[in-house]
Order: sequence, then structure tokens, then C-alpha cells
Amino acid sequence: MFGFRIRVKSAAILSLALAVGGATTLAAQTTRRSRRENANRKARIERTIQETYSHRWEVGGGGGFLRFRSGQYLQKNNEVNFWMSTTYYLNPKIGIIGEVRGMYGNAKIANGAGTPTQPIFLNFNPQISEYPFLGGVVYRLVSKEKFAVSLTGEGGVALGKFDGGSKGIPSKYLHVWQSATRPAFSVGANLDYNFYPNLAFRITPTWVGTTYHLDPQDSAPTPHGSLQNNVGVNIGIVYRFGKIK
Repeated sequence: MFGFRIRVKSAAILSLALAVGGATTLAAQTTRRSRRENANRKARIERTIQETYSHRWEVGGGGGFLRFRSGQYLQKNNEVNFWMSTTYYLNPKIGIIGEVRGMYGNAKIANGAGTPTQPIFLNFNPQISEYPFLGGVVYRLVSKEKFAVSLTGEGGVALGKFDGGSKGIPSKYLHVWQSATRPAFSVGANLDYNFYPNLAFRITPTWVGTTYHLDPQDSAPTPHGSLQNNVGVNIGIVYRFGKIK
């Protein structure tokens, strides 16, 4: 009887030891598999990042919104716009950008525009438009698998058309800027969400500085020109292609 009890206890101890050993082995295998999966996932993410930001070219386009001051003493008006850009990347972080935009809105003409002796009362707000042609640099601050953040700085000229929709009334009587081509500048922050390595959705908060002047014969108080601070946002799609060698 005593020997039987010893054998039963020995069997129980052996079973417990085997169970503990099996659990330890299973835990070790699970840990190794988890580490392998994490390593594979990190390697996949790194490959995707490398593929995404090793493209040489980037083209984009879309629309947007801008708040624009159409005259030295006029209220700001809302404008809708389009944009198209091409970027050539020297390396994964620095690129050279060329861009064209077109902005369209209606100037807010003050009541009694014109001259003190010949006031003009319009029953409409004339259409105006601007076309900046810009070039500059872009610098990537953040380069992740699904999103990127870049800063842009550009300079160039902007063609302004401010009296084409005024039914023949010259800009000097409406106190809007004189139609001309003037220096322009822009800075922005590209916020990209990557659908694929070569395709992304972009949102760009932007500042546009223009330097239009009033007509020298305008009766509005001087000065006749200034730096116009205009802010807005652009949205669109970006396509990447080519490879940085």
C-alpha cells in the first residue's frame, strides 16, 4: 500500500513537471513568434517608407480657398482657387518646386466708390482674379508610412485682373488694385496622407503675400501699395513617380 502511494505521488509530480515544461516551451515559442512578427512588421514598414520617399518626382493638383484683400481700404473677400505643382526631389528630404495657382472671387466695393464729386453705387461686386506663378523649395520634416509633413517656401510673380468684371469702370474709381503683374510669395505646410507609396491626399494651409498697387490716379488716401497678407488652404491629390538614384 505504501509503495502504491509513492508511485502515485511520483506520477503526479512527473505529470506536473511535464505540464510546466510544456507551458514554458509554449510560452517561449509564442515569444519568439511574436518577436519574429514584430521584426517582420517593422521591416515591412521600413520598406514602405523607403519606397514612398525615394520617388524622384511628385505632381499634384486640386482646389482651395483664400481670403484676399482686393484693395488698400476694402474688406477682404473669399476666393476659390485651383493649384498645380511639380516637385523634383534632390534627396528624400529636399526638393525643388514649381507651381501655378488661380484664384477667383468678387471684390467688396465700398458704397459711394468713385470720386467725391462723382460717387459710384454698384449693385454688384465685380469679379477679380489672380494667377501666381511660383518656384521654390520644399523640405520634409516627417516621413512616416502613412503620413508626411513638409514645409514649402516659394517666390515669383502674380498676374492680377481687377477691373475686367467691372462693366468698363476703371479700377481707380472702385479703389481695387490696378491690374498688373507683381512680385508674390508663399509659404505653406504640406500634410500628406498616403493611400499608397505613390499616391497621397494633401492638405496645405498656406500664406500668400502679394504686392499689388492702387492706380496712381486713385483718389484713395496714400500709400498706394503694400504687402497683402492672404491666408487659405489647398486640398488635392499627389502622385509620385521615378526613383532617386
